[in-house]
Amino acid sequence: MKRLVLLAALVALAPRPAPAQQSSIPDAILGKAPPPQGQTARYLPGDTLTRGYLAVPSGTGPFPALILIHEWNGVVDRVRQVADMFAAHGYVTLVADLYQGRTGSTQQENVALMNEARAHPDQVIANLDAAQKFLRARPDVSGKIGVMGWCFGGGIALSYALGGAEHDATAIFYGSLVTDPVQLRRIHHSIYGTFAGQDRGIPPAQVAQFRAVLDSIGIKNDIHVYDPVQHGFWLWVDRDPTTNSAPAADAWQRLERFLRETLGGAH
Repeated sequence: MKRLVLLAALVALAPRPAPAQQSSIPDAILGKAPPPQGQTARYLPGDTLTRGYLAVPSGTGPFPALILIHEWNGVVDRVRQVADMFAAHGYVTLVADLYQGRTGSTQQENVALMNEARAHPDQVIANLDAAQKFLRARPDVSGKIGVMGWCFGGGIALSYALGGAEHDATAIFYGSLVTDPVQLRRIHHSIYGTFAGQDRGIPPAQVAQFRAVLDSIGIKNDIHVYDPVQHGFWLWVDRDPTTNSAPAADAWQRLERFLRETLGGAH
């Protein structure tokens, strides 16, 4: 029976072909955005090293809010520019800093930073809880908060959905997955997921199992695998625009719809 369920999920989760007509793709994931326009946010009480990044929409709000979780290299300009992009779409956006202001510039440095954070999961959860508290205290935040991450950050976003303070949505871009239904029952909101068909670390069969479990326990989800793209294709479309552009545009359309449905209030 389990095998039949997984096979059915694999059919449902077959790699999604690129749409014939490409829609617009945000400049922030094309490498064409202007320098970051937001500000440093010290949201973790008593910690002078942790430096998040805050981007705020124009107007008075109230607005829904997003917490963005960086990739393995830390809070760099690409994720700051993505925060600016979401602010322009009507979300108060905070990039959480899980590395206490540090960034990596080589694979070795990135892996060391990532492993250090993963070795202290309680500190990661406390960090993100503080990010939520920081946003909820703002008068321009509606109270609806989503959490989103890429790669390392995508896995952390799922971990936070399992163990952090209550929030309203989680978006995972090619992040490590959990497929244990006992653990996944801790989630009480909808899940968005975008994955790469050529990702050896998170193969489509694992994504299919993840979606099948979410379906079986009644967690609403919007999860797709795109082919022939590689891990990292969405945040860095400019690394291979010919291959990445159409899948990235489709994933963006899905993400916009998911955020409207779960958080509301954005344009």
